[in-house]
Amino acid sequence: MTHLHQIDPIAISLPAFELFGRSFHPQVHWYGIMYVVAFAVAWLLGRSRIRAGRLPGVSEQAFGDLMFYGMLGVILGGRIGYVLFYAFGDFLADPLLLLRVTEGGMSFHGGLLGVLIAAWLWARRQGLHFFDLLDFVAPLVPQGLGFGRLGNYIGGELWGRPTGGDWGVVFPAALPDRYRGLDAQALRGLHESGALDAFARHPSQLYQAFLEGLVLFAVLWWVSRRPRARYFLSGLFALGYGAFRFAVEFVREPDAHLGYLAFGWLTMGQVLSLPLVALGVFLLWKSRGAPVLRPQPATASAGQG
Repeated sequence: MTHLHQIDPIAISLPAFELFGRSFHPQVHWYGIMYVVAFAVAWLLGRSRIRAGRLPGVSEQAFGDLMFYGMLGVILGGRIGYVLFYAFGDFLADPLLLLRVTEGGMSFHGGLLGVLIAAWLWARRQGLHFFDLLDFVAPLVPQGLGFGRLGNYIGGELWGRPTGGDWGVVFPAALPDRYRGLDAQALRGLHESGALDAFARHPSQLYQAFLEGLVLFAVLWWVSRRPRARYFLSGLFALGYGAFRFAVEFVREPDAHLGYLAFGWLTMGQVLSLPLVALGVFLLWKSRGAPVLRPQPATASAGQG
């Protein structure tokens, strides 16, 4: 049985107003709300780990600074990464594309690089080993990925490939041109008649929310309950995310302007995930015999500034 996707991506639409001769119509999208929820949950989880002494010598205030660094890394890195990895040709033709964030386009791999740079700067300032910080942060990240994918699903974007069967989700934006412009009622009528069943697709956003979000979070959070050798949690995250993303790409529609890069199935998402898998394996190997960071109660003044 197929499902017709008709969720309004706009959560809140504020009254329009004019300013300096221009008309503005503020809108809050569900995708943006998912970002806020993800950071809020990461802050709560991270604060509980700070209080448990999982990052010795670091206070809650210093952790708040880390969260701010991380937010900048995700937003700037995600946008820059999308432009460089997926729309570089368009960027060369129109460099202002980088600033038009309202048109969409965020890359996880770019966001990851942004977070790594932000984490390195913060760790250097605090005098911490870089991978001690990454091991601390690793269990906080998957839930954010899960909320982000839910935001993609609500927005009806980044859908999967056709299921080829009598099940899946019909995304209006993925329908052929002859169905574009039809109102919601007309689409419902066509769907109820079965006319749209042939266009049902894998809800790959939900697959990713489950695997990269829920499953990876559960594994990392459970494993992190006991002290682990340096590099282990970072390696487990990189391996888990890379493997899950690589697998889901087999049922996810490749970017229209890129298509398949090789073999009739290899996508850019898979190409960018392979280094993560390799890095994860390397870090897990490197963790053998590495020192174990023991929890120490957090102090009120440690790590301030």
